[in-house]
Amino acid sequence: MAAYGLYTHIQSNRRRSIALLLGLFFLVYVLVYAGALIAEALSYEAPIAWHLERAGYDLLQAAPFATIGTAIWIVIAYFFHQSIIDAVTGGREVTRADQPRLYNLLENLCIARGLPMPKLKVMENDALNAFATGLNQKQYAITVTSGLARALDDAEIEAVLAHELTHIRNGDVRILVIAVIIAGVISFVAEIFFRLMFRSTVRLGGRRGERKGGGAAILIAVALIALAWLLSIVIRFALSRAREFLADAGSAELTKNPDAMITALRKIEGRGELLGATSAVMEMCVDNPRNEFADLFATHPSIARRVEALVKHAGGRDPGPLALPSPQEPPAEAPGGEPWGASRQADQTAGSRSDATASEKPFLPGQPPVQLGRPGPWGTPREG
Repeated sequence: MAAYGLYTHIQSNRRRSIALLLGLFFLVYVLVYAGALIAEALSYEAPIAWHLERAGYDLLQAAPFATIGTAIWIVIAYFFHQSIIDAVTGGREVTRADQPRLYNLLENLCIARGLPMPKLKVMENDALNAFATGLNQKQYAITVTSGLARALDDAEIEAVLAHELTHIRNGDVRILVIAVIIAGVISFVAEIFFRLMFRSTVRLGGRRGERKGGGAAILIAVALIALAWLLSIVIRFALSRAREFLADAGSAELTKNPDAMITALRKIEGRGELLGATSAVMEMCVDNPRNEFADLFATHPSIARRVEALVKHAGGRDPGPLALPSPQEPPAEAPGGEPWGASRQADQTAGSRSDATASEKPFLPGQPPVQLGRPGPWGTPREG
């Protein structure tokens, strides 16, 4: 079904995301089948058709155990994924007393839209980035770097917070966390299969691998494992890319200020690298500069494309790439060559001296006392 508005795009994105998650579950069973095929090929000498049939039978027997194992993995991540992320990034929960500026901006957004208040976390990092995490209402949290809080003004930070709130509201955070967990299972199992297969091949000296049927079965299994691993990465990338445009649009809708989101993206552009963070964490961020492949396989759309979409669909204005002021930049100088602070200090010193002089003399400083009998400014004063 075609999507014509923001909310229909959100529903369409959810349907695609659920389909992609089902695809990830299917890849788990592909790995199980590949493992069974390798086991049969290394155990029996038979034609390729027999190996394929026996691997299918083994898959039916192992499918319940694979499902239970994946479910256990998800349950463990359900309770501990936030602690793992905080341990990797160094994020700490803050209150209104700790960060009144960030806390008030987030609370105002939640009150204005009737959204539950997620936890607010800050990580000490000079990078400009933020991300949302959580699998349910009690776990939802938004983490902001200290560098982002320093570099952006209130309107821009509000736009970034609204971007992350949109991820929570649309269910993107929950879907992406589950996708990362399942993809992690696939990567973990694929690595184990490759290691075991390599050791078995070395131990057997290739004797059984030389059998015609067994060798072909092993090649098919290796191809299936590599395909499952590659598709799991592509699915993770697809989930991440699809949600960023909608989150930008949701930020413009929440704040009614697309220009703030545009300038925030321009300031974040090229400055979001979180050193020491895993690729899974970077996929959750506002921007992920770790695009090691072509744009087709990038986890996030480019900043230029996101800004172009905001200009086209939200009526924003693009100022182009923005440079951040240097933190070591000296204070601005007055036209006379002195810093404003020095001039202000000199004026204050002169004023204090004048006050002291005025307190010592009964007349205004610099004004001689008027003496009777001498011409004054209004003529000679009259004597009583």
